[in-house]
Amino acid sequence: MRYFVLIMKFALFVLVLALAVKNTDLVTVRYYFGGEWQAPLVFVLLVAFCAGIAAGLIAGLAQMFRQRREIDRASTLVVYP
Repeated sequence: MRYFVLIMKFALFVLVLALAVKNTDLVTVRYYFGGEWQAPLVFVLLVAFCAGIAAGLIAGLAQMFRQRREIDRASTLVVYP
């Protein structure tokens, strides 16, 4: 099983590397009020991917802290004999 996971990680790395090599063209990202940013397509995709991961983690952390608060409140209500 360990070798299978290692092979899958290597295959994913090769696919991402091939994507990066094939998408080196410059793209322009246009913002509101005339702002522009030029960067290679693979870099723009990486930034968007990382921003999505960060947003997901922040949303998950908010839920986790809310659940911890609930558990703390519930544990203080329990009376031990």
